[in-house]
Amino acid sequence: MTATAEIVAYLDTLLATSAIPDYPGAVNGLQLANSGDIGKIAACVDFSSRSVSRAAEEQADLLIVHHGMFWGGAKAMTGSAYTRLRMLLDNDIAVYASHLPLDCHQTFGNNVLLSKRLGLIPSGEFARYKGTAIGASGEADVATIDLVGKAKNFARTHGGDAVATPFSESRRTRKWAVCTGAGASAETLQEAKDSAIDTLIVGEGPHWTAVEAHELDLVIIYAGHYATETLGVAALAEHVAEKYGLDWTMIHAPTGL
Repeated sequence: MTATAEIVAYLDTLLATSAIPDYPGAVNGLQLANSGDIGKIAACVDFSSRSVSRAAEEQADLLIVHHGMFWGGAKAMTGSAYTRLRMLLDNDIAVYASHLPLDCHQTFGNNVLLSKRLGLIPSGEFARYKGTAIGASGEADVATIDLVGKAKNFARTHGGDAVATPFSESRRTRKWAVCTGAGASAETLQEAKDSAIDTLIVGEGPHWTAVEAHELDLVIIYAGHYATETLGVAALAEHVAEKYGLDWTMIHAPTGL
């Protein structure tokens, strides 16, 4: 067993939790304490009834999530919110969340790890938010159709699928960028244009981004919000477990998106 406070302090330092800006409503760091010790870690992309019940079944003492307990302001602790909280308290499970600090981490970050999983070597930054680069970019010389195939295979192993905007079979990807999750936006498309990015890999985005991609001669690969954000929490939980000699497990709860 390891003190919860020790692991939380390590995670806060490792992820630079207090220094990385995040979207309004996101709370990074320890979101719920337990009685003080951790013997097993569970990791999951989303805080949900599924992840909490599975963490309890696995007898985990700490649940590390990417999308945490709090989004969109204060809400009444009734219904499923009450049920989740009661389950956490009854099973003495602490919750630690890391959103953008995990996305942008150079070792355990979703963007760096997804790039490498797709056979790409990150060498630059992408998708700045309040001065912090969240995504990754680089150069390559690969057939775009092969890159889409790798994205499809990856997404399908995580309960989803990948789709891409139209392109010719002979097209090659030479300058790429990755922004996991809801990565296709007005800001990222403009940045792709300004940086001469020819292929943008994201989790998801609004329909209009696919229309705009054609106008920019840009291919967007939508590999799934859930799938593209599985790698970070798994790598982080594994690392912490190895550091402190603890057990850990990955809880898979695909959303289909």
